[in-house]
Amino acid sequence: MNVKVYGFTHSPWVQAVLLALYDKELEYDLHIRPPYDVFKKWGVYMPAVSLDDGPWEIESTEILTKLGYKPILPDEIKAANNAWQGVLHRTDNPLKFFLHFARGGQISKSLFNNTVSNFLLSFVALYMFILINIGKRRLKQKEPKNFGDQFMYWENVLDSSEGRFIDGMKPGSKDLIMFGIIQCHASIPVPALNSLLNDQRLINLRKWVNTMQNYFKEYPHLYTAKFFKSDIPEANSANLFQIMSFFCGLIVMVLAFPITIPLVLILMSRVEKNRIKRF
Repeated sequence: MNVKVYGFTHSPWVQAVLLALYDKELEYDLHIRPPYDVFKKWGVYMPAVSLDDGPWEIESTEILTKLGYKPILPDEIKAANNAWQGVLHRTDNPLKFFLHFARGGQISKSLFNNTVSNFLLSFVALYMFILINIGKRRLKQKEPKNFGDQFMYWENVLDSSEGRFIDGMKPGSKDLIMFGIIQCHASIPVPALNSLLNDQRLINLRKWVNTMQNYFKEYPHLYTAKFFKSDIPEANSANLFQIMSFFCGLIVMVLAFPITIPLVLILMSRVEKNRIKRF
């Protein structure tokens, strides 16, 4: 199967798709800048996936189903979204936010492709930075008393599971989506990660994270490996030159704010409201 993926590995939904492709042993081309057809229709919305040169699709749960996983139920999607609380803290420290983005840039054998992709990745990072800060003001989300509470649903599901995984003996769609969300929390550390590491109620969940890490030990985008005890290699990082390419791009994007800011707002408006994942 010929698979093309557009997306950035800080996204839980991109992570879920990439984990599925790894699990199915399917090779894929990963692009961190959107192909023209995707950009024209959805802007920088991700993930976007094309299977066997077919039309691009953006609903990660439907993509997982096409890859052979059982559909995830609406209540389970809601519980997964609830486990994403704390994502708005990603921009609390702007320097760390952009540095983590830069480190996660394009890594390939082509120096030219890497340089161009990482330069343009700065626009995606700026888009996400603005989106999250707008979300902080529009959603007015109340801070939970304990970020660990959002994971208790999945702690209880694991407690009653017949196997080592949420879906039983083998990872299923729920495992992939939840593991993607936890990779998101770890890619730019937020308070929810603290709860995952230290909340005494989440024993099963921590054990499951280590089980998933061992299962996906050769997967190159494991941001959790840095935080959960294991001998699994940490996520790949762009080199210093590519990080500098990113920040050069970011400087250009900021200086060109009369163009970039309106473009960001236009692209945000293109995304249908029912497609925006709730924080």
